[in-house]
Amino acid sequence: MSQVSINENEVDIVIGALNPDLTSFMEDWRPVFSRFHLIIVKDPELKEELKIPEGFDVQVYTKADMIKIAGPSSTSLLFSGYSCRYFGYLVSKKKYVVSIDDDCVPAKDDMGNLIDAVSQHVQNLDTPATPFFFNTLYDPYRKGADFVRGYPFSLRTGVTCALSCGLWLNLADYDAPTQALKPDQRNSRYVDAVLTVPLRAMMPVSGINIGFNREVMGPALLPALKLEQEGKVRWETVEDLWSGMCVKVVSDHMGMGVKTGLPYVWRNERGDAIASLKKEWEGVKLMEDIVPFFQSLRFSESAVTAEECMIELAAAVKESLGPSNAVFERAAEAMVEWIKLWKVVKT
Repeated sequence: MSQVSINENEVDIVIGALNPDLTSFMEDWRPVFSRFHLIIVKDPELKEELKIPEGFDVQVYTKADMIKIAGPSSTSLLFSGYSCRYFGYLVSKKKYVVSIDDDCVPAKDDMGNLIDAVSQHVQNLDTPATPFFFNTLYDPYRKGADFVRGYPFSLRTGVTCALSCGLWLNLADYDAPTQALKPDQRNSRYVDAVLTVPLRAMMPVSGINIGFNREVMGPALLPALKLEQEGKVRWETVEDLWSGMCVKVVSDHMGMGVKTGLPYVWRNERGDAIASLKKEWEGVKLMEDIVPFFQSLRFSESAVTAEECMIELAAAVKESLGPSNAVFERAAEAMVEWIKLWKVVKT
């Protein structure tokens, strides 16, 4: 495992704990996590005490901390299940946040080397993104790459990278219908590449393995869209898909970029795709309205920060999507509540 030279004091690793015993998870990640400050957020519905091995710089947040900062109603609305990780985003004071789910372990590259996912995320965020013109050699700032012939020199300085979306081996991020139809299908292909998602292109962001620049984009990563029968496993939630589209449109408006590709993690199985079908089907249908909405969204010129963009976005969600489904009305309210919390914690 090669370690990239980064400022470790600029990074928080956020982990949402849905299982009480984190011993094996933390030990698997010890070669990577031991270098950084960790924020572990306990699912407010988890009753058992957390088991965390020694030797880590870790700060644990529980339901009591959430209630103290957000109040009981917002805690139950915003932070249940995997959404508890967003509380870690809220209380972090670092420039960069890297978030990895507790059902993931370090992956290995094609040479058998352990992948330092945290350093790779920070490297993606520390180097510019290129959303305005696609480079056919992918990320031109990686070692061994550069801009290809015909790439405008006026665009080669790139822009700030706001979000780094990592991938995973083993269990791919299929929806419940696809996974139910292909129960044995696994992702075993390691692709050594990073690319910037083009301007105006939408993408489904999974919160399983991400890093982001909290200083510029923190308010846009939020737990807003909740299904009627929200579950705990990935097939039963859409909050990260919604959050990712918020980040993408805000990044586009603010002239920043989003990268996808490396780093990989190894994701273990959790949940039953067939049992989750009923819960997730609502989310599958909602996406047919959500994507066109985000594709057509435009912000005012006066919105120059992520906070200001999110306030405008919440109003647009309420006006355009709210009348068609109460789930969007609640999402708009949650977005406004989140920005209020963000401002309180920031001050």
